[in-house]
Amino acid sequence: MTLDYLTLAKTLTALTTGETDTVALMATVACEVHHADDRFDWTGFYRVVAPNLLKIGPYQGGHGCLVIPFDRGVCGACARTGQVQLVPDVDAFPGHIACASSTRSELVLPVRNAAGVLLGVFDIDSDRPDAFTESDAQELGTILDQVFAEAIA
Repeated sequence: MTLDYLTLAKTLTALTTGETDTVALMATVACEVHHADDRFDWTGFYRVVAPNLLKIGPYQGGHGCLVIPFDRGVCGACARTGQVQLVPDVDAFPGHIACASSTRSELVLPVRNAAGVLLGVFDIDSDRPDAFTESDAQELGTILDQVFAEAIA
């Protein structure tokens, strides 16, 4: 299955317009994105809950790690740097946290509201190596910016 980003964006806009609750938005995005592409084995959010600390938020798939400090793993690197992390081989990523042994590649994007406040990170894991592209990162980043623009920190 090939991900149709235009349709995904339209669906998420229809489902989330007017919503400002961050957890409700995260739950909706996780569900829709997870079921939009068979490359996605685990899809979810880690929320900023304290300085330099992420905790699991809404997700689809098997269990995730409950707590991730900003100084650990792919999600921590994304939160710490504010930069997208596109990891074709998680075993080659220094300090990767193996929340699931099936994960082979990972894409993590920062999630901010319109004021630029970091709300968390959006983490997509795949059981396939090199499953994600720069195009995936760009398209999903645009969708996240639109959905979370009015989110309350």
